[in-house]
Amino acid sequence: MAVQRVRDKVASITEVAAGSPEDFGVFSPAPKRNEPAMQTFKVAVIAGDGIGPEITACAVQVMEAVARKHDFAISHGSGLAAAAAVDAGKDPLPAETVKLCDESNAILCGPFGDPRWDNAPPAERPERAKLILRKKYDLYANLRPVKPVPALLDASPLRRELVEGADILIVRELVGGLYFAEPRGYFEDAKGKYGVNTMKYHAWEVDRIGKVAFEAARLRGKKVHSADKANALEVMQLWRTTMQALRDKDYADCELKHVFVDNCCMQLVAEPRQFDVIVAGNMFGDILSDIGAQITGSLGMLPSASLGTGVPLFEPVHGSAPDIAGKGKANPLAMILTAGMMFTYAAKRPDIGAAIDRAVEKALQSGLRTADIARGKPGEKLVGTREMGEAVLAAL
Repeated sequence: MAVQRVRDKVASITEVAAGSPEDFGVFSPAPKRNEPAMQTFKVAVIAGDGIGPEITACAVQVMEAVARKHDFAISHGSGLAAAAAVDAGKDPLPAETVKLCDESNAILCGPFGDPRWDNAPPAERPERAKLILRKKYDLYANLRPVKPVPALLDASPLRRELVEGADILIVRELVGGLYFAEPRGYFEDAKGKYGVNTMKYHAWEVDRIGKVAFEAARLRGKKVHSADKANALEVMQLWRTTMQALRDKDYADCELKHVFVDNCCMQLVAEPRQFDVIVAGNMFGDILSDIGAQITGSLGMLPSASLGTGVPLFEPVHGSAPDIAGKGKANPLAMILTAGMMFTYAAKRPDIGAAIDRAVEKALQSGLRTADIARGKPGEKLVGTREMGEAVLAAL
């Protein structure tokens, strides 16, 4: 009964029209000093599943504290989604949660996912609510920074000399490709049951994610690696030629290198410092950013921003970690850093975002470690979720 209800609701919401190819306004400028300031910055907080409520509580405390410190007016409301919503007798993406998001300036979102639904078909899993949010608000550009904190250089499984100085921005296309294109689903023919997913990109979709990557590169090292599989897939041949045409037409000041995605994976662990901005399609970007997480030492250290034409969404890269949920062991730092990205990209207050980044670094410099980033080194002190959050608050 519950499975059918989830299936019906997900199917109805998924039929959201794709965004306009004309609107690429991701890197919009900060307000000028003589412009009226936003009266109150409204945040929709969706704690999510598993460890989500624990780490989100830490991030909200930091968000409130840093806003007070910088005299920045902020308010927030809470909504349910995914398995947490289903457990409360609601749909995976309740109407009241959608309304809250519609009326907010940003969405601060914890991880979705529950092992009870692991064997359900993809379209029936409650965590698909996050894909629906991305599609609804046309959040086509996912920014995932990969920059090791100096205090954690020895936490990476890669040698210190490989990761020290690495500073990468992975730009992942988020609302197209293999995760969204049709046809998809289970079918049956004379040979039996089979599954289908479709990798599909229009040139304008590649063009707009390419613009995000090049605009970001202009603020950094002016170098873009475009990861594709053009040696095997026609859709990736289109990706490559579109990226090259965009560079030649509008971004001649930036260097563009095409790299097969399998080689890109290898190069990320062999020589990560060669990269500045990496742009990739939905599935490839998903894989590359998880590999990039190991440069920082843990998925628990990676924030992300999902930007596009609607209300932006900010979430940690890691999952819901149900095995440690409720035990106070989760690392809240990715969630806290995600709040920092929210101030930078949605509130247009990079100074507040930087203050959060510095506070996280200071907490780590004091030797505090959650279990996922502890390496048993002298000076380390193993702490839980609450203690790490309090250390960041104190550092502010």
